[in-house]
Amino acid sequence: MKYLRYKGYTGSIEYSEEDDHLYGCVLGIKSLISYEGITGKELYADFKSAIDEYLTTCEEEGLKVEKPFKGSFNVRVSSKLHEKAALLAMETKTSLNAFVAESIRMRVTKEMKEA
Repeated sequence: MKYLRYKGYTGSIEYSEEDDHLYGCVLGIKSLISYEGITGKELYADFKSAIDEYLTTCEEEGLKVEKPFKGSFNVRVSSKLHEKAALLAMETKTSLNAFVAESIRMRVTKEMKEA
């Protein structure tokens, strides 16, 4: 397992050789939610506890809960690449957004097959 998952949140798994500890943080949100443990079970338990605590704190303080990986993000590319992608999208009678999404989907699928 490369990541921890709980209630729609994804967390990293890192190892500190110096401390002989596992640790991580929640990915895809601006808030810093971190956790740690000596064993995998401890790490996962602390991850779940950190998520639950975050959700409870947001509710109690009336804060908006951040949802990870909302499906929308900005991409900066060179103007030449932008032009080429836009023209290819037009040629295939699709939107630039759909073209970029399909390109990402193809790359992710390829990487997952190779892993």
